This record gives sequence, structure tokens and C-alpha cells, in this order.
Amino acid sequence: MATCLLLAPSAHAQEIIQLPAEDRWLAPDFEEVYRIGSLSGEEWEQFGYVYEVAFDGAGQLYILDVQSSLITVAGPNGEFRRTFGGPGEGPGEFLSPLTLSVFRDGRVVVGDTDHLAYHLFGASGEFEGRVGWGFGDERPVLGGTLPDPRGDALFSAVGWQFRSVTYIGDTRSHTSRAVERITLTGEDATRDTVAEGWLPEGGESIYTGLPQVKAFGSHMLLGVLPDGSVAFSDSTAYTVEIARPGSGVWRILRRPLQPIPVTGRMINAERDRLRERIAGRSGALAGYENERIDNLPFSEEVAILRGLRASWDGEIWVQRHGEEPIDDFGPIDILTMDGRYLGSYQTGAVDMPAAFGPDGLIAFIETDELDVREVVVRRIRSR
Repeated sequence: MATCLLLAPSAHAQEIIQLPAEDRWLAPDFEEVYRIGSLSGEEWEQFGYVYEVAFDGAGQLYILDVQSSLITVAGPNGEFRRTFGGPGEGPGEFLSPLTLSVFRDGRVVVGDTDHLAYHLFGASGEFEGRVGWGFGDERPVLGGTLPDPRGDALFSAVGWQFRSVTYIGDTRSHTSRAVERITLTGEDATRDTVAEGWLPEGGESIYTGLPQVKAFGSHMLLGVLPDGSVAFSDSTAYTVEIARPGSGVWRILRRPLQPIPVTGRMINAERDRLRERIAGRSGALAGYENERIDNLPFSEEVAILRGLRASWDGEIWVQRHGEEPIDDFGPIDILTMDGRYLGSYQTGAVDMPAAFGPDGLIAFIETDELDVREVVVRRIRSR
């Protein structure tokens, strides 16, 4: 049973909800609706590299293939609807499409790092225009974006789901991992801070303006709720904060799970793991990678949370680390935006969905035995 504690009255009172410590395991009950992306399938579904997927309010699935620069739309049963986009510099064409956001009415926004702009498309795939990033000629770090359910804006956060990085050009100095609301109604996008996330101290980064995140340290995790609030986590502890544009953080969800201290054994094991990944490389890049590993800073404790997403009905899916601190794929807890703990899926029972849709739809990007990415759509039947 969750208990609530309301802080002392203030202009921005925050409701703190303490969730239970004991896990309540959920039985996974998912119905497969369809899967697309097989090399043996129809020509339209032979994707090059599926990067992001998203649903609209009609249950249509939008698939961003960064190899072909095409967006493919599949109907509620996996049937082909249309494609749009494509490589090029003309209207509605992409140079480097790396973010995909779909509004509930079917409008689409694609972030393009080489155009330095967001491409806007109508519900039928017609090109409506571009909105500049609003940073002039700079190439800032591009983070993932999520649509505001109320329309005409996106949410993003510093340090959340990097989609592109730059070695030069982004000279902004970040003092926090801010959650931003990006308005798309003008010639250039405008950004308003929704909440300020914690930015831990780190080592020198190769990315100008961003400190290097310490290994095992806190992740910046973000989800958008159906009322236009955001749920995010920026801590090594089990803390999920809910913020509303214009009023900041107003609710905090906590479970009394404690982060474990980082030991010398963990540090040595992580450095060995990273060195194994670059084994066989040679030249200047290998030297740089080895130097980076040798000087990699480590957090003093292992962050508990590794993933966070929000469903269309306001559930917050939170993934914890596994048995080993380097394992990002542990149990997934299901919380509600009003502060209830519904239970947890055990490790391996279900992956974190790549996208949520209406009526319990969830999509996963999976890799088959030929290393080909396919998209699997399932429906949550019960819990």
C-alpha cells in the first residue's frame, strides 16, 4: 500500500509518494498482433535499419528506416499503408533523419541533423515545412524527442537518448540535465525548461559542453504522460519525478531500494569488458579508446534505474539493473502517474517496449537469427 507525504506548504508543493519495497511479480500476458521486417516478406517491409517506431491514435505504426531515409506506415493489422520521406535536400526529404515523433492525430516530426531542422508532415504524409533547431549554424547534441499529446510541441532532455553528437560546434555549457518543451509553431523551434535534472560531476568529455557521465552513474530517463506532464529520473536512487510545464516538479515517486556501492572489483571488471569490445583494433582510434577506458571516471554507487517509458494511459514502465551492475535489463516495474505500484515483470519476461500505442498496443524492435531488425507489435491483454 503506497503512503503519501506532502512537504511543507509552498508555492510549488511536491507530493512525495513512498511505494512499497517488496516486489509483486506480474504474469506476462501479451497477444502478438503482427510482425514485419522479414527479408522473406513483402518488398515494402524489407527494411535497411529500423531506428525508431511510433504509433498514432488510430493504432497505425510508423517506422523510421535510417538506411533508406524512409518512413513506412503500417495499419492496425500490419498491412501496408504508405511511405514518405526519402533521401535528398528537397522538400520532405532527409539528409540524416534520427528522431521520429508522431502525434495522436497522425502528424509526424522528424529531426534531421544535417538539415539542422525538424521536418513536419501532415496526417497523410504530406510535407508541411521545416522548423529550424534554433541554434543558428551550431550542431548541438541531438537528443531523442517525444510528442506532447496536446500537439505542436515535443519534449526532450539533455543527456536523454543521444541521437547524434558532435566534437565541435556545441559550445553551450550545461549546468543541469534539463527537461525541455520544444515548440514548433515558428520559423525556428523555441525551448522552455519544464524541470531541471541533476547533472553529476564527471570527467572531461569529447563532446563540447557536456561533462562525461561516470560509469555506473545516474541516467537521464524521460517519458511523457497523457495529460502533457513528464515523468523523469535523474538519480542513482529509485526516484521518479513528475513535472508539468509552467509549474515544475509536483509529484515524486520513490521505492525504498538502495543503490549499491561501486567496488574496485566492479571497476576492474568494467574496464576489462570495455577493452574486450575493442580487442583487435589498431591505430590512433584504438589508442584513443584505450586512453579513454584508462581514465574513465566511476560513480560511487550503481544507479538503480536504467530505463523509463510512459504508456498512453499513464502507466510508467521503469526498468532496474539486473543482477550485475553492468546489466541494464533487469526487472520492469509498472507504476501509475497517480502514485500506485501495480507490480513488476521479472527479468526476461518482457523487454522495454520501443513504443506504446492506444488500446494496449506495444511495439518492440527485435533482431532475428540473420541479424535483421524486425518490428513486433503486441497487445497487453491483462495484468
